[in-house]
Amino acid sequence: MKFNSMFSPIDIGPMRVPNRFVVSPMCNNYANTDGTLTDTSLAYYKERALGGFGLITFEATVVDVRAKGGANKACLYSDHQIASFKRVIDACHDAGAKISVQLQHAGPEGNSKVSGYPLKAASAIASAEGRNTPEAISREELYELIELYGEAALRAKKAGADAVEVHCAHGYLVSSFLSGRTNKRVDEFGGCFENRMRLPRLIIESIRKRVGHSIAILCRINSTDGVDGGLSVQDSATVAAYLEDCGLDGLHVSRSVHIRDEYMWAPTVLHAGFSSDLVTQIKRAVSIPVITVGRFTEPHYAELMVREGRADLVAFGRQSLADPETPNKAAAGKLDELLPCIACLQGCVANMYAGKPITCLVNPLLGRESEAYLPKTPSKKVVVIGGGVGGLYAGWMAGSRGHDVTVYEASDIIGGQMRLAAYPPGKGDLTNMVRSYIKKCEQFDVEIKTNTPVTPELIQDIAPDAVIIATGATPLVLPIPGIEDSGLIHAVDLLDGKESCGKKVLVVGGGMVGSETAAFLGEAGHDVTVVELRDEVGADVISEHRKFLMRDFDEYKIKSITNAKVTSFLPDGVTYSLADEKEYRIDGFDSVVLAMGSRAYNPLEEAIKKIVPETYVIGDAVRARRALDATKEALDAVLQL
Repeated sequence: MKFNSMFSPIDIGPMRVPNRFVVSPMCNNYANTDGTLTDTSLAYYKERALGGFGLITFEATVVDVRAKGGANKACLYSDHQIASFKRVIDACHDAGAKISVQLQHAGPEGNSKVSGYPLKAASAIASAEGRNTPEAISREELYELIELYGEAALRAKKAGADAVEVHCAHGYLVSSFLSGRTNKRVDEFGGCFENRMRLPRLIIESIRKRVGHSIAILCRINSTDGVDGGLSVQDSATVAAYLEDCGLDGLHVSRSVHIRDEYMWAPTVLHAGFSSDLVTQIKRAVSIPVITVGRFTEPHYAELMVREGRADLVAFGRQSLADPETPNKAAAGKLDELLPCIACLQGCVANMYAGKPITCLVNPLLGRESEAYLPKTPSKKVVVIGGGVGGLYAGWMAGSRGHDVTVYEASDIIGGQMRLAAYPPGKGDLTNMVRSYIKKCEQFDVEIKTNTPVTPELIQDIAPDAVIIATGATPLVLPIPGIEDSGLIHAVDLLDGKESCGKKVLVVGGGMVGSETAAFLGEAGHDVTVVELRDEVGADVISEHRKFLMRDFDEYKIKSITNAKVTSFLPDGVTYSLADEKEYRIDGFDSVVLAMGSRAYNPLEEAIKKIVPETYVIGDAVRARRALDATKEALDAVLQL
């Protein structure tokens, strides 16, 4: 497919963007605690500019010292922060990108412990259970805040920004004014539509007064709030048209408030363009350029959106984290080398919420971009044992740094647990990651040998300089009576097609593997029951993924027994005890599937270290956990070679 539309320039106000690829604003926690940008920030943004993105939107940048949503948030409420922004913006300009700085007041989604000030919102309504109830911001504070937006925009201009973007989405302060669901005010900022739009209008006027038409002004809005009583797409189209009449130069259309964040940072089950019909309605309402966002990974549907006139630019958020070279690879026709975002949410969203620097399962160099350019050590002969994603990443990175690398896999298929994780409903994109790693190994002449179990004798014959052990994990089999002779099926063998089930199935273990296996069976028409030790199934599944998983449980009528400790296995079921310490029995199943977890599989370390002192152990071979740890440890090991 040709991407002619995506590589055409476009004007947004006074700013000419060289192509339609946009990096959306994403909190990364790379900034200093005083709000200045760091060397890490510079390397992060510069890498995406070098990768060919035409417009890069800096993370939500705080306009008021009283409104910091996190300790390491970028800020422009003080002149001392300008120089750090200028340094980063200059580096991005040198690489050919235009820069927009998103301006934000976190409002009810802020963090009063960090800022030292109470949360503020249009009205005193908590954004969700567990969040502090904000104070209704006073009229006096609002008029002061309007000026703070203008001053922050002027600082962005002084730093060299080509545009600013006012954050009016996702339930943050300005967003809380737009909807009658969260705005219960009876002053000039509440009530009718004109009054609810007063705050963004005055902010735009304040910015324009200070910067004139020298830089572009955009707003980020929701296409829909996604909750009853919130903004519908019809409301949002009207908001968009109103903002254009306020002199806005462009719109960045996102979706949902935080209590519907499965549509803000969509999990794997959702694909590119899932909000396209909503964006189309916004686009019809305005004549200014519209940026769309929402789980864009490969650029094919993005090209259609622009080609059909349904959007003008497309923001690749998490995809720009996974592969900062996405535009360059599209331009060069090398999309088979693309590192895909698999929407796992493990390193980006999870770390963002925890106040930690964001990372990426697919791209462990995220936030460590400068390490890719460390001096290369003399070439070594490297053996990687295990062809899961940890081993494949280690092989690729070692090969890219000039080492002579061979990856050995005992089975006949590469990909390990990640390949099997792609089988449950909605998880097929995980296969893209495995394939991309194989392609990267090929690109750097890394030899992959399948059906080759590694022994100490083989290592002695090869005589490598270094060994990386990534042998992964095996199913956990606890010493429960009957478990060895009841004829049960391991979940990994079921997903791998080595075993099959009868109509009525009991899945023992309701963590991520067990619950997703249950959904896999339910989708195929099996009658499934899950028994789980904890008080809910899928307790270890990231919340945005879990919402769709539980939808599958409802749709496929999957039953669950929780708080249940399995005491014995039967040929057609199990016995278990509950909190009342009584023993219960559930039987009559055609098949019993075991999914009680995994344990590290590392039979070689001790012997191999005696032969090759430079031996590293990574991933599940250390202990069974997330693939995020495996790829990070693979990078750490390679950088030590």
